[in-house]
Amino acid sequence: MTARSLAALLPAVTAPAFRRRSPTGARLLACWADAIGPAHARLTTPQRLSAGTLTIGCASHVALELQHQADMLIARINTWCGDRLVTRLRFVHDPQAGRRPSSARQKRKPAQPCTLPDLPEGPLRAALEALGTGIAQD
Repeated sequence: MTARSLAALLPAVTAPAFRRRSPTGARLLACWADAIGPAHARLTTPQRLSAGTLTIGCASHVALELQHQADMLIARINTWCGDRLVTRLRFVHDPQAGRRPSSARQKRKPAQPCTLPDLPEGPLRAALEALGTGIAQD
């Protein structure tokens, strides 16, 4: 058996997943507030991206305003993505739009703080302790 590079194996593994949803499209749905801006993200929720049409759930009072800003929103989204992913926006009524579901993470008690006594005091130690505490919470 000969060794093969990871890059040679990845297309066979990722192709089935990417047939259903492009990586950029999945990233857009996951990072909606970064792409659209916090003001619009508070009022909208991306629901589906299919054949260049992005379906956005929004409260009824916001839909008309967003329709007037559609060209600007498409340009902002495509600039954030780095390619022409969205060609059309479709707005649907969603009373829950913009609300983030409460997660179990928020209800957990704080984790034990991570300490690194072997490292000297300084910004590196503080950053590593914060990272360790964050990982312990997950």
